[in-house]
Amino acid sequence: MKLSEAESTMQKTIDATKRSFNTIRTGRANTSLLDKVMVDYYGAPTSLKTLANINTPDASTIMIQPYDRGSMNLIEKAISLSDLGLTPSNDGSVIRLNIPPLTSDRRKELVKLAAKYAEEGKVAIRNIRRDAVDSIRKQEKNSEISKDESRDQQDDIQKLTDKYIKKIDELLADKEKDIATV
Repeated sequence: MKLSEAESTMQKTIDATKRSFNTIRTGRANTSLLDKVMVDYYGAPTSLKTLANINTPDASTIMIQPYDRGSMNLIEKAISLSDLGLTPSNDGSVIRLNIPPLTSDRRKELVKLAAKYAEEGKVAIRNIRRDAVDSIRKQEKNSEISKDESRDQQDDIQKLTDKYIKKIDELLADKEKDIATV
């Protein structure tokens, strides 16, 4: 595994961690809260975003307008069964989700969830580092590169790993601040 390959894979891990953070609810309405909601549409699990237009008319409301009105009840059921803790209200043409202000206990739970997502990202980055270092050691063992080259490349991989771990820590700090903001 080359340094550039390792870096691009680490960047993908950062992007995945950002997407995970976006699914954590803060005190404001955000359409990305619904990214993981899957609707059982005609027997197939379908992403809510493909079934409806989703927007935020104000800071505490998410409005979902299904393309097919026949799917209203299915969408309502999927949201109710999700782990969002939101109750949908259906007026016949749109579904509204009111985002209540977070309690301090709920904020603590969400900070723990964000920390869990960050740790998953860090583990993924460390696994990429391990694979890269194994590849370098294998090249050294096969006499494709010298010991000095091997050590230099391993140092570069470690510096890259430290850089991306720091990025995840910064993302986590931002998300914790976002959750704590009332």
